[in-house]
Amino acid sequence: MRYGWPLVSVFGSLRVTGGVSEQLRRGPLLIAPNHIGNFDTFVIAIAMARIGLRARFLITGGIMDAPVVGPLLDRSGNLRVNRGKVDAMRSMQLVDIALQHGAHLCIYQEGRVSLDPGLWPERGKTGLARIALDHDVPVIPVAQWGAHEVTKYEDLRAMLTSTATSPLRRPKLQVHFGEPVDLSGLQNGRPGDAIKARNRIAAAITRDLVPLRQDELERPRFRDETRPIADRPTAAFPGGVVPDVLP
Repeated sequence: MRYGWPLVSVFGSLRVTGGVSEQLRRGPLLIAPNHIGNFDTFVIAIAMARIGLRARFLITGGIMDAPVVGPLLDRSGNLRVNRGKVDAMRSMQLVDIALQHGAHLCIYQEGRVSLDPGLWPERGKTGLARIALDHDVPVIPVAQWGAHEVTKYEDLRAMLTSTATSPLRRPKLQVHFGEPVDLSGLQNGRPGDAIKARNRIAAAITRDLVPLRQDELERPRFRDETRPIADRPTAAFPGGVVPDVLP
């Protein structure tokens, strides 16, 4: 996503930690970040490029149809996924082809910006987990924090104001690439295994996110009154507390 670097460098200070081994970079990968805001796709793309990954995203049609951002994402070789059985099947065919050609495919397991009051990762769907099990492709968990401070969730005036002041505020954009998620002992099609894989992915992201927001464990310091918030915790692991034994 060659358009992303100017945006990221202007609106915040990017810090990337962790990485992916050269051996893994040679083959297909599934990149699994938490979803915290509208700007984080650009942050993740640039962070991936920094460590030698070729960023391609699986993005919903609604975002791809959005003005300005949509065309940029479309021209960057990202894959579109629409709601509906027929469109979903076609999207999976594109995913199959991309992985066969060694793509580093980024998929938000949550499927939306987290509605959790603490902005912790939600469990999400099992689509990413099923793809990983079906193709036997490594899943790299990515924890990120700070991109939600660049652009507010919705309301045009709030979005424009927050974006315009971001170069002055210079939010710290943190991205950490963790170790591949251990999906051993699981297989696609066996009852319950996709859910277990999903939980392991969510746990890995959450564990790596804790150090990035150590002084904001309860709630984000940055207040975004436009972000919908659920009445109760919707996070996979509220407060970032991951049990030793996963469900």
